[in-house]
Amino acid sequence: MRARTFGIGEIVSWNSEAGHVSGRITAVHTAPFLVNGYQHHATSQEPQYEIESLKTGHIAFHKGAALVRME
Repeated sequence: MRARTFGIGEIVSWNSEAGHVSGRITAVHTAPFLVNGYQHHATSQEPQYEIESLKTGHIAFHKGAALVRME
């Protein structure tokens, strides 16, 4: 099964503890990277997306499988 892919600027949503959140993709990471001391495991086959919440401006990182493209 091919992973879902998204591009910079796309609006996506995902589930969080607080419910559905939506945001704009600001970066696509295709290699492992650190954020606040936490290692994120990204590859070109399974990238992680950096997403800015439309409501709060908070930055989140998710794999494509956790995201849904907004229409």
